[in-house]
Amino acid sequence: MPGGDQNSGAAANPVAASRHSGHSRPRSQPAEFDRRSPGGRLERAVLVGVEIGRMRTVAADSRSPALPAPDNTDIIDNRRGALSSAPSRLNSPSTSRAPLAPGAGLDAEESLAEFRELALSAGGYVAAEVLQRRPHPDPATLIGSGKVEEIAGIAASVNADLVLFDHDLSPTQLRNLEGLLPCRVLDRTQLILDIFARHARTREGQLQVELAQLQYLLPRLAGRGKSMSQLGGGIGTRGPGETQLETDRRRIQRRIDQLKLDLDAVRRVRRQQRQRREAVPVPTVALVGYTNAGKSTLFNTLTGAQVLESSRMFATLDPKLRAIELPSRRKVLLSDTVGFIRNLPHTLVTSFRATLEEVGQAEVLLHVRDASSSYGEEQKAQVEKVLGELEVLSKPRIEVLNKIDLLADACREALANRGVTHGEIAVSALTGEGAEALLRAIDEALKSDPIVEAELRVPQHEGAALAAIDAGMIVHSREYEGNLVRLCVSGPASLIGRMGRFRARQS
Repeated sequence: MPGGDQNSGAAANPVAASRHSGHSRPRSQPAEFDRRSPGGRLERAVLVGVEIGRMRTVAADSRSPALPAPDNTDIIDNRRGALSSAPSRLNSPSTSRAPLAPGAGLDAEESLAEFRELALSAGGYVAAEVLQRRPHPDPATLIGSGKVEEIAGIAASVNADLVLFDHDLSPTQLRNLEGLLPCRVLDRTQLILDIFARHARTREGQLQVELAQLQYLLPRLAGRGKSMSQLGGGIGTRGPGETQLETDRRRIQRRIDQLKLDLDAVRRVRRQQRQRREAVPVPTVALVGYTNAGKSTLFNTLTGAQVLESSRMFATLDPKLRAIELPSRRKVLLSDTVGFIRNLPHTLVTSFRATLEEVGQAEVLLHVRDASSSYGEEQKAQVEKVLGELEVLSKPRIEVLNKIDLLADACREALANRGVTHGEIAVSALTGEGAEALLRAIDEALKSDPIVEAELRVPQHEGAALAAIDAGMIVHSREYEGNLVRLCVSGPASLIGRMGRFRARQS
């Protein structure tokens, strides 16, 4: 377990932490500054990972059956700064984890590593990390009074601005923790909502985030003290604004009702846009997947667009639509959507339903997965869980294994062999490798407007028809017979149907 100096340079002295005592000493102020934050200083956060009744630990040199972890097991790990995202070694050398059952999900360390990325995406500086394992949650504080005292000491020693819990807190637990800890307290849902508020750019995205935040806030109004102060600011306070946060339940409920009406209007506009698109049948293909799986990069590679690409979580909130041409010369619309995450707040799924309607209308879903992730199967399960909530699991899906450029050659070869048997497409959105194979797979998966073959006899003076054929069909042969051009083509049934007067015979 890390306990000494992990960081080099005078600007970052680490917190020396003992697994048994939990003592820590302050570290000097980090040199990194965020110009966008009030006062120019990054907010210092203590991360608290919580695992309830799942993990078992055994001594590394023991053959005895796995026993429940002690009620007060903690690990403190100090980070280099807000831009650091390398995984940390959180296990003590004296223990090893018993394997989890298949499908059990992320272990505590992997979950905390993902939570760290969320904190960095929110613009925070991770000053310390604590991991708590308990057989049962404490009704008052989730983690127990002794652990709360320990975290209070850690937060004071590192001059923390907030404590982030990788778990949802009940209104009572949130009130109690805010009264016992020397800084603001946020749970996982609040942190995700804050990241959404940071990244919302369009009016629609801002409406959806505000609705989700107010729905979360409504049962938590009593005793909100610190975070409702007019002097508040920073992580967890963005979005609806100070005025709404200080109103009573009735005014917030009226605002929620108005937001729902506004989003219904957005939904009607989207419905009208889809109806106009359906007048000219162009199928839609939607990118879905875990956050930071590389969907926007793949979208840019396939469409030539320049939408925002970022290694931070939830960089894309607003759907993007672009037309692409498949190898069959068919045109389809490709949609880039918001990423999903483990324990995605239900209020966000509900609020973003207008945006996620593009997923419901798509004919084929491209499930983009990070092939370099060590917990890809868990990410896949979480995405499928959200797709189930959206009632789109029955739609055709293509598994796209992205980021193969990060894998060793042997792993890439094994992945390619697996793709042949499992129907997965291995790609690198960054380099473009595998893009052609993916476009062919989309072609095969589309059932609407199927590809048909036909023989056409077109007069040479029909220049518009010949241009349309060359632009939208694959021409297998072309022969000239006097004033006629005899063509053997394959193309979308809708386009060939418009050339009905030129058809020589049915294929």
